[in-house]
Amino acid sequence: MEPVAHQLTIRALKAHAKTLGLEGSDIQVLLSHVLKKSRTWLVAHENDALPCAQCKQLKAAFSRRAAGEPIAYITGEREFFSRNFIVTPAVLIPRPETEALVEFALKHAPRNGKILDVCTGSGCVAISIACERPDLQVYASDISEAALSVARANAVKLGAQVHWREGSLLTPWEGEKFALIVANPPYIAQQDPHLQQGDLRFEPSLALTDGANGLQMISALITQSLSHLQPDGLLALEHGFDQALAVRKFMQAATYKKIQTLSDLAGHERITHASL
Repeated sequence: MEPVAHQLTIRALKAHAKTLGLEGSDIQVLLSHVLKKSRTWLVAHENDALPCAQCKQLKAAFSRRAAGEPIAYITGEREFFSRNFIVTPAVLIPRPETEALVEFALKHAPRNGKILDVCTGSGCVAISIACERPDLQVYASDISEAALSVARANAVKLGAQVHWREGSLLTPWEGEKFALIVANPPYIAQQDPHLQQGDLRFEPSLALTDGANGLQMISALITQSLSHLQPDGLLALEHGFDQALAVRKFMQAATYKKIQTLSDLAGHERITHASL
């Protein structure tokens, strides 16, 4: 018979998690999150019995992870550009590859420039830019009201000044022009089998796929940005590892100049940028 909840030690809870198939790293993260303790503390107190409420919390967290739910949704946060962002199932989980968009903006945005982040999701790109470059005027938008609620909460939490609007792609910004537009739009094809695998199963489909071939929103963004960029303005888009050539062709057809693609840490072509 399983011991009653209040008698379970950290060691026993770890063993329970392993029977569910959890990896050691996930177990550590969930223990640290629920108990609000460091990994060093957890090792030193392995034989401590935990209160019933915490045991229940941990068992629930272990079960959610065993069912495949992303760690970020269980803990409600994810680190991005050295800051912890609030994350809910309403937004895409921030990924390291997207940090390259922030790095591009920080390097190329003109002093006191007006910057726009489209498809902002959790707001991680816009907020990171605003925090790193207080001189910039940062704007951001998303089609999802729920996502913008998370983004606004992150801005308050991290002390970032960002101007938010709701709407599809560049429609909320009629008459506005920017020195730089960045975006991580939905770029997975609707029929891509990866949508039914891993973390993607739990993330909002609206943030993952354009409901078509994965290039529809990218193409629309490239076209719409023409009327929203200042002279010599820059556009930088994150895209799929196999979409760089298509993105460059779209930009060429739209008469952009100085088109280049940057690779991510894995060597995949990930971000394509161009100037007006």
